[in-house]
Amino acid sequence: MRYVLLICNDESTRAALSPDEQLAARTAYEAFAQEMSARGVLLAGERLRPTTDATTVRVRDGEVLLSDGPFAETKEQMGGYYIIDCQDLDEAVEVASKVPAASFGSIEVRPIWER
Repeated sequence: MRYVLLICNDESTRAALSPDEQLAARTAYEAFAQEMSARGVLLAGERLRPTTDATTVRVRDGEVLLSDGPFAETKEQMGGYYIIDCQDLDEAVEVASKVPAASFGSIEVRPIWER
C-alpha cells in the first residue's frame, strides 16, 4: 500500500540553523533516503519551498480567489513529503519514525487512494 508522509515543522526552526547544522540536516535526510531506497519502500520525495512562496487557490461562486501563503494559520508548516510503498500501516509508521524531522516536528502518515 502506498502512503504519503507529510513532513510538518516550524519553518523558523530550519531558518535559524547554522550552516553546519544545515549540512548535518541535509546529510541526515540523504541517509534516510538512501536507507529507504535500499529497502525498496521509497518511491518519491521532495523538500518544499517555504510558505512565503505559497499561493492558495479557492473557487467561490465561480470566482477564482488567490491568497499568498498557506490556507490556514498554523504553528507547523508542511516542509516536504515522501511517497512510500509499505506492506501495512505498521511498516509505514516505522518508516515515518526514521524521518529526521520526526524528532522535532511531526510526520503525518496518510494512505493514498488506490485505483
